[in-house]
Order: sequence, then structure tokens, then C-alpha cells
Amino acid sequence: MKIIDIHSHVYPDAIAQHAADAISAFYDNVYPARGDGSVATLLARGEAAGITRHVVSSAATTPHQVSAINHFLHDAAAAHPERLSALGTLHPDSKDPAADVAEILSLGLLGVKLHPDFLHIAVDDPRFFELFALCEGRLPVLCHLGDSREDATAPARVKRVLKNFPKLTFIGAHFGGWMIWKEAAEALYTEERLIVDCSSALFSMTPEEGAWFIRLFGAERVLFGVDYPMWEPVQEVERFFRLPLTETEREQVLYRNAETLYGLGESMNG
Repeated sequence: MKIIDIHSHVYPDAIAQHAADAISAFYDNVYPARGDGSVATLLARGEAAGITRHVVSSAATTPHQVSAINHFLHDAAAAHPERLSALGTLHPDSKDPAADVAEILSLGLLGVKLHPDFLHIAVDDPRFFELFALCEGRLPVLCHLGDSREDATAPARVKRVLKNFPKLTFIGAHFGGWMIWKEAAEALYTEERLIVDCSSALFSMTPEEGAWFIRLFGAERVLFGVDYPMWEPVQEVERFFRLPLTETEREQVLYRNAETLYGLGESMNG
């Protein structure tokens, strides 16, 4: 069975380990990164896990990083077209977000990755709304959601985003609320336009609970993600296959939904 990981992060070799360490530090080193953040390690471990394709991304922490990140991700995907696709990134404090979006489109990146909690800026802040307006109808947005220590991506704020941008394709990472999974899912599952991924979530759940979350949202609205370098691809695939799902549900989550969302079909070798 094909497996498309829509949520993993890679960085230039010179800073990859530093970036992975910074992610660990953001999560108070309670969840230390399992990988070094490099493209080579992701490809090797993804192959061992049987993953067909990774959709890679990296969130900008300052405005001046945006263009460099987008070009790096484009180049990484171009160097491994049979294994990698990429999302771009934006920053709410950019001086010219319209130019940033135009660059993402010109590079052929498949969407945008944002991390409001890392920036300590609320997802319904006017600066993010400007970005969503630019992406609406043009670029799907994969957004980190949830943090028990933060309020930036609380379910009520996510609802405001969905209400204000009815044509925005919005993917909420981590079942819509990292570390507040049940609270977020119960608040957001009725938002029929919301798509979610299951990255950085299954480690905290029994297989039965993981299946419950997928069925609450509907398997047609859930995407598979590893969240490398935080987690090991082999381990995440094994966790997923322990879920008591039907074959149809597995196919939807593991690859069919991603193929539809990002246009990843046979023309891209799976």
C-alpha cells in the first residue's frame, strides 16, 4: 500500500541538527527529536518505513527566512522528485507577503506550512488573516494547531479562521490540537471544511482511541503525517497500522486523501 507522509520537516545540512534541537527545546525537551533534520536521514528512514512520498516543510521563525526556506525546500524536492514534494512557508510580519506567495507559486510548491504557536502569534491575528486571504483559493495551508501551554491556536480561534475564509483549504495538524486532542476534536469535528492530520498524536493514544479520532472527523478528512524529525518514520507507520481501521479507511488516510489534496497521483510516481 502506498504511504504519503504530508507532515515532515527538513533543513539544510549545516543547520539541520541545530533546528532539530530547537524543536526539542520548544517542547521543553519532553519530546526530544528522534532525527537530525536532514534530507538524507528522512529519505533513509522513510524508505525503511515503506513511505512512498514525503511532503516536507519548514516554518519560518523570522520574516527574512521565508525566501531562503522556500528555495531550499524547492531544491530538496527537485533533487528527489520521486520521493519528495514540498510546501512553502510565510511569516505574518513579512513586509511583502503578496510577493512571498507569488514566489511560492512560481516555485511550484504545493502549499504553505505555518506554526503560530512557535511565533506566539494568534492564528486569528489580522497579520495571519492577511496571509490566509492571499492563500485562499490558491494554496492549501497546513497549520500547527494546539498547545496546552499556549492559546494561539485554540479551537475558538480556528473556528474564526474557517468562518472568515470559506474558500481556504485549511489542514489542522495533530488532529486539530496538539496535547489538547480530545478538547480540540470535539470542538472542531463539525467544521466540515477542516482537514486534519494525525501526526504527533498517535504516540499518546491507544489504537482504539486513534481510530476514534479518525472516525470522528471522517477518514476522508484525515491525512497521515510522521512529523520527522520529532518521530521515527518506522515507528509512526507501525503505530498507524495498529489502528483498528478498515482497508478503505487506511487507504484514505495513508494516500488517497493526500493525492486528491496535493495532486499527487501516478504522474508523480505515487
